[in-house]
Amino acid sequence: MRWVFPTFLIGKIKMAMLKARTEFALALNQICSEHNIEPAAALDSMKEALLAAYKRDANMDEDLVYEVELDEKTGESKIFSYPEKKKKERKEITPPDFGRIAAQIAKQVLVQKIREAERSAILKEYIERIGTLASGMILRFEGPNIVVDIGRAETLMPLNEQVRSENYELSNKYTFYIKEIIDTSKGEQIIVSRVDPGLVRGFFKREVPEIASGAVEIKKISREPGGRTKIAVVSRQAGVDPVGSCVGQKGIRVQAVIDELSGEKIDIIQYSDDPIRFISSALAPAEGIQVEIDEVERLATVSLPDDQLSLAIGKDGQNVRLAARLTEYKIDIQQAEKKVEKKEKDKKPVKKKKVKETKSKPEKKKIKRESKNKEAKQAKKK
Repeated sequence: MRWVFPTFLIGKIKMAMLKARTEFALALNQICSEHNIEPAAALDSMKEALLAAYKRDANMDEDLVYEVELDEKTGESKIFSYPEKKKKERKEITPPDFGRIAAQIAKQVLVQKIREAERSAILKEYIERIGTLASGMILRFEGPNIVVDIGRAETLMPLNEQVRSENYELSNKYTFYIKEIIDTSKGEQIIVSRVDPGLVRGFFKREVPEIASGAVEIKKISREPGGRTKIAVVSRQAGVDPVGSCVGQKGIRVQAVIDELSGEKIDIIQYSDDPIRFISSALAPAEGIQVEIDEVERLATVSLPDDQLSLAIGKDGQNVRLAARLTEYKIDIQQAEKKVEKKEKDKKPVKKKKVKETKSKPEKKKIKRESKNKEAKQAKKK
């Protein structure tokens, strides 16, 4: 009896072959579209990986050129070789079990491409967020540096971006300032900070609606992280008190910022284009300040009462340092009394005329008589 191949199976086989051919293309296109990967770039990476795998396992002839063909519809791969500059003599040298290796390599390449695409998308997102705040948690320590998780990315906080007075521990949560993205040996790295003045600016923008709307502007910030910060604010809208807006009712707004900065003290002063007025405000809480400006040297000579000196200078000179950075003037503080003494010394002294004393005749006779009596007494003693 003669066996006849069932004709109804031919259609099913053709459908299965067509399905196999299209499944690879559909899967590749879907993965690439979901992760924003170019299909052509993914195929080129697969070809490079396949050729590297073949070179690793096979004994290759250095005089031959090797290349890979990868069918973008079925995913079938073939290895060819030919003598240099003789492509017409090309022949297939695909190993028998190369299909299994090709499938594994294709998977690895796609996974790697997906990771690269995701990282690229994350970096693109955070490039747009440079200069903003982000909440994060401390993940681990890498030497003096700290790795911080801020959601979709792991970031780095170097030693110079850490506040010395803050005690960082694993799983501690803070708000960080996204400072920049730099190139490192491990690739592009997002840098976050707790010392940048932008952190203070961001907190006030978050806590003070007038700053967020533009009615109040932060003109300058001078900061010693963990110690004290001075900010100069100005109103851009009539009837809005810039200092009062930042302080808030019963100090609730500025206190929220202080809490975020782990108790760092904050002085809020009103900005002025008049340097004398601006410097006087910057040296707060000292009062009774008199300022003389030398615009050429950018020097401000400040005199104030003796009981205000310590307030103007601050602990270890912190207050006057911050005021100098804020106003961009060198500040020379002098005691008011000493300054008056200096002015008096600078005045030319007035010469006094000597007046000769004149004595009357009776007084002269009396003096002569007394001198004779003394001489007589001395003679008797002898």
